[in-house]
Amino acid sequence: MSKSLDADVRRLLDAPNFAALSTLMPDGSPKVEPIWVGREGDHILIATDRRGVKGKNLELDKRVALSITDFGNPYEQALIRGRVIETRDDNELVILDRLSHQYLSKPFPRRKWSTRVVYVVEADVARYYKSPLEHTPA
Repeated sequence: MSKSLDADVRRLLDAPNFAALSTLMPDGSPKVEPIWVGREGDHILIATDRRGVKGKNLELDKRVALSITDFGNPYEQALIRGRVIETRDDNELVILDRLSHQYLSKPFPRRKWSTRVVYVVEADVARYYKSPLEHTPA
């Protein structure tokens, strides 16, 4: 069942906040890595190389989990579980450039790719949480 993303989850996805993406390896073990994320409506966009481990995992098992933490306040977060519902070729780096502008304020600097794709994720669960703790590292 598809989940609409509330305003706080959308805000975290639209800002240059890194997400931790969990995919499943062929043996069922989890693989987690930091990624850039984008959004189209209620869908999350993940750009990657289809031939990398992340891409191979997403081709085999469409289930994902994402944890997005606010860059300025790590006690503000969105937790999402869902699945890939679409795979788009992005060899022209259209979506990757859009994400790069979000995170780097410029087009993606590495231009030579042959198997760039964008995975479109639909959320089954999307939860926002803001702790009353304050981030004041020593």
